[in-house]
Amino acid sequence: MDDDLDAMSRDQLVAEVLRLRTAVRAHRDTSGHDLCWHHPDLWATLPERVEPDIAVPPWPRFMRGCVAHRQSLDEQAPDAAVHDAEHDAR
Repeated sequence: MDDDLDAMSRDQLVAEVLRLRTAVRAHRDTSGHDLCWHHPDLWATLPERVEPDIAVPPWPRFMRGCVAHRQSLDEQAPDAAVHDAEHDAR
Protein backbone atom coordinates (compact mmCIF):
# COMPACT_ATOMS: atom_id res chain seq x y z
CA MET A 1 0.00 0.00 0.00
CA ASP A 2 2.88 2.38 0.73
CA ASP A 3 5.11 1.22 -2.13
CA ASP A 4 5.22 4.79 -3.44
CA LEU A 5 7.65 5.60 -0.63
CA ASP A 6 10.23 3.18 -2.04
CA ALA A 7 10.66 5.31 -5.16
CA MET A 8 11.04 8.61 -3.32
CA SER A 9 14.34 10.38 -2.88
CA ARG A 10 15.42 11.63 0.53
CA ASP A 11 14.25 15.14 -0.39
CA GLN A 12 10.86 13.81 -1.51
CA LEU A 13 10.51 11.81 1.72
CA VAL A 14 11.34 14.89 3.80
CA ALA A 15 8.73 16.88 1.85
CA GLU A 16 6.19 14.11 2.45
CA VAL A 17 6.90 14.07 6.18
CA LEU A 18 6.50 17.86 6.35
CA ARG A 19 3.21 17.69 4.41
CA LEU A 20 1.86 15.01 6.74
CA ARG A 21 3.00 16.88 9.85
CA THR A 22 1.23 19.98 8.59
CA ALA A 23 -2.00 17.99 8.16
CA VAL A 24 -1.71 16.36 11.59
CA ARG A 25 -1.06 19.73 13.22
CA ALA A 26 -4.08 21.26 11.51
CA HIS A 27 -6.20 18.41 12.84
CA ARG A 28 -4.61 18.64 16.30
CA ASP A 29 -5.21 22.37 16.47
CA THR A 30 -8.91 22.01 15.74
CA SER A 31 -10.96 23.57 18.49
CA GLY A 32 -14.49 24.57 19.38
CA HIS A 33 -17.26 23.09 17.26
CA ASP A 34 -14.75 21.95 14.63
CA LEU A 35 -13.84 19.09 16.97
CA CYS A 36 -17.14 17.44 16.04
CA TRP A 37 -16.70 17.18 12.28
CA HIS A 38 -15.17 14.47 10.19
CA HIS A 39 -11.96 15.56 8.54
CA PRO A 40 -11.67 14.59 4.88
CA ASP A 41 -8.74 17.03 4.48
CA LEU A 42 -6.70 14.84 6.82
CA TRP A 43 -7.75 11.67 4.98
CA ALA A 44 -6.77 13.31 1.69
CA THR A 45 -3.12 13.25 2.78
CA LEU A 46 -3.08 9.51 2.04
CA PRO A 47 -1.97 8.51 -1.44
CA GLU A 48 -4.90 6.17 -2.07
CA ARG A 49 -8.00 7.97 -3.26
CA VAL A 50 -11.03 6.21 -1.88
CA GLU A 51 -14.43 7.48 -0.92
CA PRO A 52 -14.64 6.85 2.84
CA ASP A 53 -17.31 4.32 3.64
CA ILE A 54 -18.71 6.05 6.71
CA ALA A 55 -21.65 4.88 8.76
CA VAL A 56 -23.62 7.27 10.93
CA PRO A 57 -25.29 6.06 14.13
CA PRO A 58 -28.97 6.79 14.75
CA TRP A 59 -29.53 10.14 16.48
CA PRO A 60 -29.88 8.91 20.09
CA ARG A 61 -26.68 6.86 19.90
CA PHE A 62 -24.90 9.63 18.02
CA MET A 63 -25.81 12.16 20.72
CA ARG A 64 -24.68 9.79 23.48
CA GLY A 65 -21.36 9.56 21.65
CA CYS A 66 -21.13 13.37 21.50
CA VAL A 67 -21.78 13.57 25.22
CA ALA A 68 -19.17 10.87 25.91
CA HIS A 69 -16.65 12.71 23.73
CA ARG A 70 -17.29 15.95 25.61
CA GLN A 71 -17.00 14.18 28.97
CA SER A 72 -13.68 12.67 27.90
CA LEU A 73 -12.43 16.18 27.14
CA ASP A 74 -13.34 17.19 30.70
CA GLU A 75 -11.23 14.28 31.97
CA GLN A 76 -8.32 14.58 29.54
CA ALA A 77 -8.14 18.39 29.34
CA PRO A 78 -9.80 19.73 32.50
CA ASP A 79 -8.08 23.11 32.17
CA ALA A 80 -9.02 23.68 28.52
CA ALA A 81 -10.42 27.07 27.64
CA VAL A 82 -14.18 27.29 27.14
CA HIS A 83 -15.37 28.02 23.60
CA ASP A 84 -18.78 29.52 24.36
CA ALA A 85 -20.10 30.17 20.86
CA GLU A 86 -22.94 28.69 18.88
CA HIS A 87 -22.16 26.53 15.89
CA ASP A 88 -22.18 28.49 12.61
CA ALA A 89 -23.94 26.21 10.11
CA ARG A 90 -22.82 28.09 7.00
